[in-house]
Formats: sequence, structure tokens, C-alpha cells
Amino acid sequence: MQFDELKDFLEEKVNQYNTVHFIEADPVSVPHRYTRKEDIEIAGFLAATISWGNRVQIVKNAHRLLDKFGESPYEFIMSYKPNHLKRFNGFVYRTFNEYDLLYFIKALRHIYTTQNGIEAIFNKHSTNEDTQLAIHAFRKHFLELKHDAHVEKHIADPLKSSAAKRINMYLRWMVRKDKKGVDFGIWKHISPSALSCPLDFHSGNIARKLGLLNRNQNDAKAVIELDKNLRLMDKNDPVKYDFALFGLGIFDDF
Repeated sequence: MQFDELKDFLEEKVNQYNTVHFIEADPVSVPHRYTRKEDIEIAGFLAATISWGNRVQIVKNAHRLLDKFGESPYEFIMSYKPNHLKRFNGFVYRTFNEYDLLYFIKALRHIYTTQNGIEAIFNKHSTNEDTQLAIHAFRKHFLELKHDAHVEKHIADPLKSSAAKRINMYLRWMVRKDKKGVDFGIWKHISPSALSCPLDFHSGNIARKLGLLNRNQNDAKAVIELDKNLRLMDKNDPVKYDFALFGLGIFDDF
């Protein structure tokens, strides 16, 4: 497939899947429960954190998790007392357990108290070309409190060769804005042009079949290679093609 043909094909698939109908069965449905900026940020971060495995189970368990926070995840995190944390006893999804969750709650309050929130960290460390250094900086802030080493596996670091699929997906939700209603675009100071494609098994395989990715491993180097090729198609909004790669892998059985 020639470059122009491939671009047209992917644009068609973006238009097919980047619609409100995409939301219900996707983890992005979890932050769509809320309207307050901080609630969207926190719900999205928690949903993205547990977004691995079966998609149906991800969505089910992410909603189950947010149900425990009440009407406002932000208000809960900023005002909880130790006895309030009992509601999370026994929560587990795959390797993410109640002890990880309790640390996440404490770390998020720490970030909103000392750093003015998640967005502020990414604003400070992102550039017009890249958000991967900002992910590394966010991880350092997030892990500032005393914690068990098990927590660290849930926050990827691109500087340690990770593709950081879940946090890149989260950034797409927060930064990218269009009229389709899927992504929120509530973070105004980071350019969508700096976002990286959330690379996983499905999107990686489709990207290779289409000639957009040669590297066999789904790691940080593969993300750089894929980003470079997607930016040739749309330098202002390259991560929109995540809808196409994901849709072709999950729905079209390409």
C-alpha cells in the first residue's frame, strides 16, 4: 500500500472508531462518568492503570473500583480518614491489589497537595515534541512516598525501555481534543503533536502488517519508530491513529 493510500485507509478507520459509540465498551468510559476536571483526571488514571488483559474485564473492574470512591474521587482522596480506606479491603484486579490501591490514594493526595495535581507535573516536563520525559518525571513524583516495590510495576518508565502503553493512553484521553467526544482535551498546555501512540500487542501487530513498525519488541524504541511514521501522516494529531490501529486489531480482525 502506497503512503497516500495507507493514510487514507487509516483516516477512514479513525473516523469509523473515533465516535461516542466507542466509549461504552472502553476504559475511557470510566472518566466519562464525571464532569469535574480533577475527577476525570483521577478516574482516568486509575482506569488506565488497570487496563491490561481482557477488555470487558478491564471496564467492569475499573467501574467497580471507582464505585468505591463515591460521587467524587477527588473529594474522597483529598479528605479521606484512615477508617474510610476499609472500603477497599479485598480489592484486586490481576496483579493490582488493595495495598497498591492504598498507596495510589496516598500518592495522588500527595501530588495534588504538593505539585498542584497531575497535569502540573506533565506541563512542567513535557516539550512540544515529546511527553516521555514527563512520564519519567511523573513516576518519580508518584513514588516519592515510602512504598513497597510491588507498586512500582504499575507505573511504567519509558527511560527503562517500557512502551508505557497505559500512561500514553491516559495522556491521549487528557490532552487530545476533537469534536467526536471520546477524548477529553482538558489539559490545555500540552500539544497533541507531542503525544505517543499507546503501543500494545494488538496495535503493534497491526502497525507491523501495515509497514509502520519494523521493530519486533513492543518497547520504548518501537514507540519512537511508530511515532515518527504516524507524525508523517499528521504532525499535529498523530495519536488519533491509535483508534485505527486498535480498531483494526480488535474489531476488524485485520
